[in-house]
Amino acid sequence: MGFAIAAAAAAAGHRVVLVAGPVSLATPVGVERVEVVTAEEMAEAVRAALPEMEAVVCCAAVADYRPVRAADQKIKKSEGRMTLELERTTDILGSVRRPWGWGGVLVGFAAETERLLEHARRKLEVKGCDLVVANDVSGVETGFESDENAAWLLYGDGRVEEQGRQPKAELAAVIVARVLALHEAAREG
Repeated sequence: MGFAIAAAAAAAGHRVVLVAGPVSLATPVGVERVEVVTAEEMAEAVRAALPEMEAVVCCAAVADYRPVRAADQKIKKSEGRMTLELERTTDILGSVRRPWGWGGVLVGFAAETERLLEHARRKLEVKGCDLVVANDVSGVETGFESDENAAWLLYGDGRVEEQGRQPKAELAAVIVARVLALHEAAREG
């Protein structure tokens, strides 16, 4: 979905910086791609790009936790259990407003398997988003690993707009148009 949004924004004439993890998707035409591997690399790349951006769309499903220590050699099988200690990664979407202090149009994604709108509304409020794109990823016909998606767009003013099942490229164009409308409204008001 992120690549589709990047392509739609570039096709609409916008400068686009796509921060992408290790995926085999081709970079859309006209898009500047920043390659990252870890959640922390993604956080740093997003933070570095913020001063030049008027809108940020965060749609990556970034890991919430990482191992505290990584083994420097192969761990051999042994009897009994092994405990893995985890620590939180940087909440990229949650950091854009506070503590990073960025003030443009902020869009987040809520990929959920239950209580979709409830979780999306909470994300909208807690993360300081102007728009949250909520999609149910429990099915196989839309969402991850599919060329189609269905979503609900939740706005900061309480509006909810349903976007039924459609190709990701079409949904991306809708999202880009809504982001532009939010940006223009913010500039006017």
